[in-house]
Amino acid sequence: MDEMPINPEFGAFSVVERLRSLPEHDPDDAVENAILSRLAGNWDRRATVRRREDTLDDVFEQDKPDFPVALLPFRNHPTFLGLDDKVKARILAWGWVAFNKNVMDIEQFVVNPGFSLITNGAFDTGLGDSMAIAVTQAMVDEQYHTLMHLNASAVTRRQRGWKMPESALPFGRKTRRHAHQLAAAETPEHQALVSLAFTTVAEISINAHLDLIAEDQEIQPINRLTAVLHNRDEYCHASIASTVAQETWKRFTGGQRDYFLTALADGMEAFAAHDFTTWARILEVLGVEGGGQMLHDIENASGGGRLLQDFSGLRQLCQELDVLDSLPFDWSTVTTGTP
Repeated sequence: MDEMPINPEFGAFSVVERLRSLPEHDPDDAVENAILSRLAGNWDRRATVRRREDTLDDVFEQDKPDFPVALLPFRNHPTFLGLDDKVKARILAWGWVAFNKNVMDIEQFVVNPGFSLITNGAFDTGLGDSMAIAVTQAMVDEQYHTLMHLNASAVTRRQRGWKMPESALPFGRKTRRHAHQLAAAETPEHQALVSLAFTTVAEISINAHLDLIAEDQEIQPINRLTAVLHNRDEYCHASIASTVAQETWKRFTGGQRDYFLTALADGMEAFAAHDFTTWARILEVLGVEGGGQMLHDIENASGGGRLLQDFSGLRQLCQELDVLDSLPFDWSTVTTGTP
């Protein structure tokens, strides 16, 4: 039911290349040329996502799975194990689309709004122009990350011939939880603290999240390398987010600190968990018989387990803030890089 003919005449990256062209400018204006040259130079050196991606269709490997089986919360359940290989392949392809959508949702609805608050002075960071520029550049990076993951899902749809539209899926668990906490916040100040907390969690834990794909040598190389390229920028973003969190923490009142820590722990729980709502939708779309019961069995047997387990970066931040013992989070349920 999801078959879709591939149009060979549609240029895979013609739109992308147009988006990447520099703005029109006066070639005789030295200032305009200097600004654009600097802009292009910075991206060429720093933002790996701007490297050309116009050979994705040529290097797609049809025999490679699109998503790691190890990331399926129901991978060992008898219902999944009994499925036809073609259905399993469809589930993995949907898993990849869902992974990309989750990343895009986080970038667009969690991270960039949080960064925007910082650049607009919602928090007294005391970091001046240098940090404002770094945060703004990170926001631009996030737009290209969104485009890169959209590209990755698009090439999967073209090569597999399956529709798998992002619009068929709900917002990811992390984004849904973020929206819930914003709605529950009683004041603009509390909303800002929620946004800062979730942005901090996202930017410091995204490396570990992307590593779930980047370190798997058995899956589709395009998918693995999409995560690898994205990850390179995020190491810089993690440093930015950590610095902002530490500087704002110094200026928080006791009440603000308590609220921030509660939101931080809530964000960590959301980022660690499997998204059973999204998996339920995927299994429903594919018409997997017994899929709902399978998810019910897994979620109730062990709480669903953790998708993201490496919280090393966040533990380091909490250690620097001296809040390891006061943060309402069970560190024993994750790995932290400590003995």
